[in-house]
Amino acid sequence: MNRNLSKWILAGAAMAALAAAPVRAQQMQPWEKELYEAAKKEKPVTVYTAHYNTDEAAALCAGFEKKYPGLKCNFVRTTAQVAFQRLQQDMQANAAVASVFSSTDVSHYPELKKKGLLLDYKPHNAANMVDSLKSYNDKDGQYWVTAAALMLLTYNTSEVAEKDAPKNWPDLLDPKWKGKVSIGHPAYSGYVGTWVVLMQKLYGWDYFKKLEKNQPQIGRSVNDTVTMLNSKERLVAAGPEATTLLSKDKGNPLAVVYPTDGALLMVSPSAVPKNAPSPNAGKLYMEYLLSKEAGEIQVKTHSLSVVKGVAPAPGAKPLEQIKVVRPTEDEITKGIPEVKEKFRDTFGV
Repeated sequence: MNRNLSKWILAGAAMAALAAAPVRAQQMQPWEKELYEAAKKEKPVTVYTAHYNTDEAAALCAGFEKKYPGLKCNFVRTTAQVAFQRLQQDMQANAAVASVFSSTDVSHYPELKKKGLLLDYKPHNAANMVDSLKSYNDKDGQYWVTAAALMLLTYNTSEVAEKDAPKNWPDLLDPKWKGKVSIGHPAYSGYVGTWVVLMQKLYGWDYFKKLEKNQPQIGRSVNDTVTMLNSKERLVAAGPEATTLLSKDKGNPLAVVYPTDGALLMVSPSAVPKNAPSPNAGKLYMEYLLSKEAGEIQVKTHSLSVVKGVAPAPGAKPLEQIKVVRPTEDEITKGIPEVKEKFRDTFGV
């Protein structure tokens, strides 16, 4: 009896799943259904991403697979510069691997575009984007903002009182923080590269000459600052809002400060490479990144939703309540290669 009952339950579940699939397809927009059907004939979509931590990248892939049954999503999570190098190496070797390229370094995209290495594709879901982020999309439609986050001041609350924490970027230069500051490296992290360009724009390169005297601990990824604060190797940092707050959610004594001179707004685009092995799946994944479902996953880990209608995570500040600053795309594109070398010369790493 039990065996027959189990078979009946399994058979019923299978029939329900088969019945649900057509319903989901019927709910799709015509363009979405067309991409979905084409994607089912392709290889699994592979995403090169520097946007998220591993857990969030995995959650987004899982959400994509749930929304589009039968499709498979793989991701390679690295720092921005490593992802870019890997994509270039693939293309030089005529090896088509990534169907979506997502970088935190916006300077990568004009270079890829100039070489004709990106597909033209305007996501239908781009209409749902937060209005203030639309201006950062490519005017010719080859790359689109699919993630947004903030870089700001962070500190360990078990060692630093709120009243004593840095309030603006120049506060990191105070001699009282000598041997206590953590930063990332612009040669590896798109976040850090953009931040270095911004600091040079606001305060000149003297900012980093003074910072060097405080003997900062330099990691690679901007997320390394969170590890350094948690271990108490360093007490204050120029770090990411999302990863820091996520670590705080897990019980670590961390806090963020929105600098009075402006938190760095990071906008991170995605694009479909021209040699994508699964171009339709890649386009569908781009649509997914601009969907409400993806936005709800992003805010759970304190990233900013790039689409309208998604409330921020409890305790998080809405973007419109935060003073933000950001270099122009041209300043970033020209500035990052320059500051990489100046950074190495100044810090010797």
